[in-house]
Amino acid sequence: MNISVTSAPVLSARRRWAALAVLAAAVLLLAIDGTVLALAVPALSASLAPSAEQILWIGDVYSLALAGLLVLAGNLADRFGRKRVLLLGSVAFGAASLLAAFSPSAEALIGARLLLGVAGATLMPSTLSLIRNIFPDDAERTRAIAIWSTAFGAGSAIGPLAGGFLLEHFWWGSVFLINVPVMVLVLISGWLLLPESRDPDPGRFDVLSAALSMAAIVPFVYAVKHLAGSGLDAVTVGCLTAGLLGGVLFVRRQRRLAAPMLDVELFRSPAFSGAVAANMISIFALTGLLFFFSQYLQFARGHGPLQAGLAELPATLASIAVVAVVGVAATRLGRGRAIALGLVLAAAGLAGVAAAAHGPYAWLGLALVPIGLGIGLAMTLTGDAIVSAAPPRKAGSVSAITETANELGVVLGIAVLGSLVTAVYRSGVGPGAPAEVRDSLGSALRVLAPGSDAAAAARDAFITAMQTTSLVAAGLTLGAAVLAWALIPSRRA
Repeated sequence: MNISVTSAPVLSARRRWAALAVLAAAVLLLAIDGTVLALAVPALSASLAPSAEQILWIGDVYSLALAGLLVLAGNLADRFGRKRVLLLGSVAFGAASLLAAFSPSAEALIGARLLLGVAGATLMPSTLSLIRNIFPDDAERTRAIAIWSTAFGAGSAIGPLAGGFLLEHFWWGSVFLINVPVMVLVLISGWLLLPESRDPDPGRFDVLSAALSMAAIVPFVYAVKHLAGSGLDAVTVGCLTAGLLGGVLFVRRQRRLAAPMLDVELFRSPAFSGAVAANMISIFALTGLLFFFSQYLQFARGHGPLQAGLAELPATLASIAVVAVVGVAATRLGRGRAIALGLVLAAAGLAGVAAAAHGPYAWLGLALVPIGLGIGLAMTLTGDAIVSAAPPRKAGSVSAITETANELGVVLGIAVLGSLVTAVYRSGVGPGAPAEVRDSLGSALRVLAPGSDAAAAARDAFITAMQTTSLVAAGLTLGAAVLAWALIPSRRA
C-alpha cells in the first residue's frame, strides 16, 4: 500500500507526547549501546580470545556502519515512510542484539556489531524527522527536541552504569540483551502511536549519490580511529584522501541534481552551518569527557564500574533539567545567544573538572552540573535550528545531517581527546618506563605493586593528562560558543 503523506496528521496533545516517549526510548537505547561495550571488553576478551586487531574492529565497525549510512537512511525514511523505516530498524536492531549477545567467536561478534550499526542508522534519522512532523508548533518542538537530546545524553551516561551492574552479575553478552525488551516495546508502541509521514515527491533514487555519501564518511571515520591507534601513516593519509575525494564528488553531484539526496545549499546559510558545527563540538566535548573521565574514576580514584557510573550522574540529572529551562532561555536570549550560553557553561564545567581532579568528589560533582546543563541546552537548540531549516517533507534528510554531526562528534571526541590523554600520560611516565606502564594506566596498575611509588606516579601522570585534555576541550567549547553567538540569529520570541 502506497500512501503519500507530506507530514504527519495533527495529533492530540496526549498522543504527541506519548509518541515522543517512544522515540526517546529508541534514541536512549542507541546511546547506551554506544557506550556500554567498553566495560565489557575485558570479559569478552577472556571468553572469545580476540586478537588486538579484532578488539578494535569490535568497537569500530559499529561507528563505521552507523556514520556511513545515516545520510542514506535519512533519504530512505523520507522516501518509504519514517514510521516504517523506524519499525523495520527496531526489528533489525533487536535481532542483531541477540546475535551479538550469543556470538561464539570474535568474528561473529564483529559481524553482529556491523548489523547493529546498519540497524542503528535506520533508527536515528527517523526519530528526529518524526519529531519534526509530529510537533509543527515551534515552542512544542523545541521542548520535544530537548527531551530527545536529554535521552541521547542520558543514554551515554547510563551506558557505563548499566554495563557495570550487568557485568557484576551476568556474562558479557548481557550488555546486548538489554536492547531486546526495549526494542520490542518500541516496535509495539510505535506501531500504535506513531503517525506515518514521507516526502510525497522524492524523485528517482540515486544509487551513485548513496555510494558517494558512504565513500565520503566511512574512510574519514576510519582514518580518525586509525590515527588514534596507530598514528599518522600511509593508511591514515590514504583514507583521508579517499574521504575528501568522495566528499567533493558527493557535493558536486548534489548541486547538479534537481532532487538531491542532501540539500548541500543549506550549508550556505551561516546560521545552519554554525548550528551544525556547534552541535558537533558539543558532542565532541561530552563523549570525549565521558571516555577519559570514566577511566579516571576507575583507575585514578579506584571506583568500581557501578560506582563510576553513579559518580557521573550529576551531568545526566543536569541534562534532564534542560527541559525546564530551554524554553525560557530561547525566549529571553534568542536561539544563538542561548546556544552560546550553554557552551560557555559547558566550558566552565570542563575547566572545573580540571581544577578539581585532585580534590574531593563533591567538587567534581559540582563541575559536572554545568557540563550536563550546558551541553544539553546547546544540543537541544542546535538540533532544533537544523531540523527547522528545511520543510517537513525533507525532515529525514536534514535530520541525517544532525545525526551525522553527532556521530562524527562521538568519533572525533574519543579519538582526538583520547589520543591527547594517552600522549600526555606517556610523556608523564617517561620514555624509560616499561611498555605495559606506557601503554595505559589500566595496564600499568596490573603490573605495578599496589601502593607503590611507581603506581602513584602513573596515577599522577594520568590525572595530569586528564586535566590537560579537559582544558583543551574547554577551549574548543568556548570557541564554539563564539561561533554560535556570531552566526546563529538570536531573535527573541
